[in-house]
Amino acid sequence: MIRIFKYLQKRELILILVTFILTGLQVFLELKLPEYMSRITNVIVAPGSALQDVITAGTYMLLCAFGGLAVSVLVGFCSTRVATGFSMRLRAAVYHKVTDFSLEEINEFSTASLITRSTNDIVQIQMLLVMGMGIIFRSVLMATLAILKIRAKSWQWTFSTGVAVLLLIMIIVILMIVAVPKFKLIQNMTDNLNRVTRENLTGIRVVRAYNAQKFQQGKFREANDELTDTHLFVGKTMAIMSPGMSIIMSGLSLSIYWIGAILIQEAATADKLVLFSDMVVFSSYAMQVVMSFMMMTMIFLILPRAAVSAKRILEVLDTKKKITDGTETQGKEGVREVTFDHVSFAYPDAGEEVLSDISFSAKKGETVAFIGSTGCGKTTLVNLLVRFYDVTKGAVYVDGVNVKDYKCEALRDKIGLVPQRATLFAGTIRSNVGYGDKNGVSEYTDEEVWKALEIAQAKEFVEKLEDGLEAHVAQGGSNFSGGQKQRLSIARAICRKPDIYVFDDSFSALDYKTDRILRGELKKITKDAITLIVAQRIGTIADADCIVVLDDGRVAGMGTHKELLANCEVYRQIAYSQLSKEELENE
Repeated sequence: MIRIFKYLQKRELILILVTFILTGLQVFLELKLPEYMSRITNVIVAPGSALQDVITAGTYMLLCAFGGLAVSVLVGFCSTRVATGFSMRLRAAVYHKVTDFSLEEINEFSTASLITRSTNDIVQIQMLLVMGMGIIFRSVLMATLAILKIRAKSWQWTFSTGVAVLLLIMIIVILMIVAVPKFKLIQNMTDNLNRVTRENLTGIRVVRAYNAQKFQQGKFREANDELTDTHLFVGKTMAIMSPGMSIIMSGLSLSIYWIGAILIQEAATADKLVLFSDMVVFSSYAMQVVMSFMMMTMIFLILPRAAVSAKRILEVLDTKKKITDGTETQGKEGVREVTFDHVSFAYPDAGEEVLSDISFSAKKGETVAFIGSTGCGKTTLVNLLVRFYDVTKGAVYVDGVNVKDYKCEALRDKIGLVPQRATLFAGTIRSNVGYGDKNGVSEYTDEEVWKALEIAQAKEFVEKLEDGLEAHVAQGGSNFSGGQKQRLSIARAICRKPDIYVFDDSFSALDYKTDRILRGELKKITKDAITLIVAQRIGTIADADCIVVLDDGRVAGMGTHKELLANCEVYRQIAYSQLSKEELENE
């Protein structure tokens, strides 16, 4: 828990120190109130007292009260500044850490959990700072000073106060033992609820298409009820605290006045006034002691959950990246060759390799395609080039340099990736097509964007949009069809003008005519680049310079379309399942 506060900055540490000083002043002013109350009581009871003495004491009492109020506002301001600044920095640290994660680390935590950790968990830390900075120090200081002021008044009153404090501590300890284990469960259940909600929203079309609303509602209800029941258990447990403390406070007040009545009755006439005044002061200080412990219980409610949240955040921040930067940044003149040298890969904790002993090379101006049955490792193969994962055995080279030796930014600067699932971001057509930067260029001209759209066969439908390049793109591109999203994703890669084009089954949503025209246009601009295509359709890759056929993670054949038809049984089976013999000859 304490380790997470290393992210506090110097100015925030100064604000914390100021908060402690102001809190000390606030406690001093509040503890002066019972003294002035005692003075007023003595003045009123004493014979021959003047009204001016009461007004003077009352004025000082008001000044202390308003002074305490002003200081309290300043304490709240300082603690809020510290908490919001700290949580902002913590969110940024978690965000930047997560963006550097490989797919392995993201899958290890899960997307839903990472969202919870960067939002809900950080809010718990923020709440602890806002409330804790003022309350913890104030409560401890208040209780300590109040006990010091009343310790010599009467052992009977001190004993009754000690019993009350002991009962308070017992209640707190019992409740913490029962409730604290539930706080970790609550955060994990929040992860699960986020996961179920996210699944339902992202897959809403499938849910409705299969009339599975009731099934999804059942999953949500189960996760929601589990979280609600745990919250209710903690709430019911903590609900005992408030009435229990009220009983203790009321019982303490009653015991103080009851003991005071006995002491005053048995005291000599000259001592009765002093005892009465002491009883009033002691009652005020005793309430301060009990209130201090009550305020500390508020922290005990927040602290366990904040501690769990801090641990979860630190798990993210302490995770070492599997994909680390190299030092190589060369290659601005263009990539000449990509080589896979006896590459094998297995997913973390998987028993078998997904890819085994894959070797091929692609030279500048060449197109290398990959085909095979679903799950044979085609996408995984290109992911190794982009370093979403690192190879288990062998090596991937770009211009003779192992991709592990490149800085990730420099390596990815060379690549234009169109992923299997077309991804668009909320914004405009321009912001999506001209997305990211390459060699420091973060903005593309209208001419470059339109040219990329034209090559990707997207210009026609974009021109029909009312706002053209400024047309709105909803989150996930939900206001476009699958084919339109795919073409915009292709345009994004083209606009980047990379040295290596990677198309991961990026033509599947296109009709055959658009597919053929688009690939024809691509050939014109990729003559000085390397093109890697993952595809399921024979027609998409038939004119590739080299086709790599994968079967169960291994190379089943390699060559041109005609060579594979003649020599590779796996390729023939795929080809004849899609096209007739005459159509294949035409291809």
